[in-house]
Amino acid sequence: MLIVLGGLPGTGKTTIAREIVARSPAVYLRIDTIEQAIVSAKVLAGDVGPAGYVVAYELARANLALGQTVVADCVNPLPLTREAWRAVASDSSSRVIEVEIVCSDVAEHRRRVTQRTCDIPGLAPPTWASVQGRDYMPWTTQRLVIDTAIVSAADAARSILGHLGD
Repeated sequence: MLIVLGGLPGTGKTTIAREIVARSPAVYLRIDTIEQAIVSAKVLAGDVGPAGYVVAYELARANLALGQTVVADCVNPLPLTREAWRAVASDSSSRVIEVEIVCSDVAEHRRRVTQRTCDIPGLAPPTWASVQGRDYMPWTTQRLVIDTAIVSAADAARSILGHLGD
């Protein structure tokens, strides 16, 4: 099973991912961690670009092939990235649950972004302006939508895990 959590920074993806992994054994892949490791290795001259996603796709594919459940925590901003996750699941003959995490309360979303501390050494958290200006295309495919302005992380994790049997 591949569980892909997508959404803008500050919506609660990481908190929900951690709740899921605490409740059900799974491999946890966080794009922020992968991208920061690439930056820290100083192997790229410029922007990380798609490298973090490409690494995560391959790690997910390898773990799904071993029969592991994988939870991917990423912004997943484009139809291209969403299709790539579906291809990973398909290549591994695994089911995929796509989840878009949103926060409909703009003031709360802004508070989360501006007051968050980063738990990844060396990673600068995004600013509210960068979140607002992020290239994030609307979803056009079926997915589970969870609004963290009205649902707790624990309830979100329970809801997502409840879809495993569907």
